[in-house]
Amino acid sequence: MRHRMLALAVPGLFLPSLAFATNGYISHGIGVRSQGTAGVGYALVQDAFAAAANPAAAASSGDRIDLGLSLFRPTRGSRISGNQAGADGEFSGNGEKNFLIPEFAYSHQVSPQIGVGLAVYGNGGMNTDYRRNPFGAFGSSGNAGVDLSQLFVSPSIAYRLAERHAFGVALNLAYQRFSAEGLGAFDNPFTSSRPGSVTNRGTDSATGWGVKLGYLGEITPELSVGVSWASEVDAGRFDRYAGLFAEQGSFDTPSQYGFGFAWKASPALTLAADWQRIEYSDIKSVGNPLENLFAGNLLGTDDGGGFGWQDVSVIKLGIVYRHDERLTLRGGYSRSDQPIPASQTFFNILAPGVVRDHWSLGASWKLEGGGEWSFSYTRAARETVRGRNAIPAAFGGGEADIHLKEDIFGIAYSWTL
Repeated sequence: MRHRMLALAVPGLFLPSLAFATNGYISHGIGVRSQGTAGVGYALVQDAFAAAANPAAAASSGDRIDLGLSLFRPTRGSRISGNQAGADGEFSGNGEKNFLIPEFAYSHQVSPQIGVGLAVYGNGGMNTDYRRNPFGAFGSSGNAGVDLSQLFVSPSIAYRLAERHAFGVALNLAYQRFSAEGLGAFDNPFTSSRPGSVTNRGTDSATGWGVKLGYLGEITPELSVGVSWASEVDAGRFDRYAGLFAEQGSFDTPSQYGFGFAWKASPALTLAADWQRIEYSDIKSVGNPLENLFAGNLLGTDDGGGFGWQDVSVIKLGIVYRHDERLTLRGGYSRSDQPIPASQTFFNILAPGVVRDHWSLGASWKLEGGGEWSFSYTRAARETVRGRNAIPAAFGGGEADIHLKEDIFGIAYSWTL
């Protein structure tokens, strides 16, 4: 009974969590063990967090609790050149450098056919903090930057239709917060449909929900396959920023889908891979290009200018080696398409989610008393997108280059019930 009460109480402790995600603004992996294999998770069940990637995994997770904490250290910035308004220079967005991201998962085997789970985690976000404002030459003042954080609470249930085939469904309940500052250059009747609701309005919040479906099957005793689909998370509007985001402050989470496999090459060695698709372009506040603004669609309108992100595919490769009864080693690599085109770098000075390559290492150490510690480290190599006709003539033309690299350290403790 106390474990069930803990599973219900812990989510409330996570509301202040921040996340700065990696495949665009979506997390590259959910749970420290998944992060240790570069985010692989559709067919590889390593802990109770597996149901957050594929709800069908709840049928295979057993009775357990997983608690994790990640330290996220992004390095982001921009460079403006050739601008006729005097904006040229190097700009660091690292006013805030360290982010702690907690997570929690619980799973329970109700019967041999039915498993349930609950995962609480930071699914995505974005943060920049420019102490020197890159939009200062255009009329902005003070620090510039945005802070977006998304918390997901995902209860799941899975049913084992046959001994080797399971289907699952999960709710994606989202709580998100956003703030922006230093964007005065865009806060006027010529660029926004709602001047006064673009910048420096403090932190606003919104909630939303979506669904996730999954299948997990054992083709042979050595080979498992998984398929997962998640709908858009339809969230409420950020009313304080109705003059910034398209559709009067709307900011939904994009739909995602993918498939993967896990192959037990030997009793000690498992190889796994995932393919994931993230459909950013369907979210107007994210997918609308900035050019819409200069075609008469002011910021905040249904077709208002935005960040111009495009859909991406992600390939993830992971390896798990069980050295002995106590020590398990992990590694992985993933590569994503580039969500930000070279023509869209100007507005994305605020959101330079451009990294593509992730290298991960991880390990778990089982204690004699039954608990288990897990660790992971992920390095996202520095990626730079160089602008091409990026700054509109109305802002003096020229180019904006944006860059990002990341280091992620994770630690988790797990125990079976």
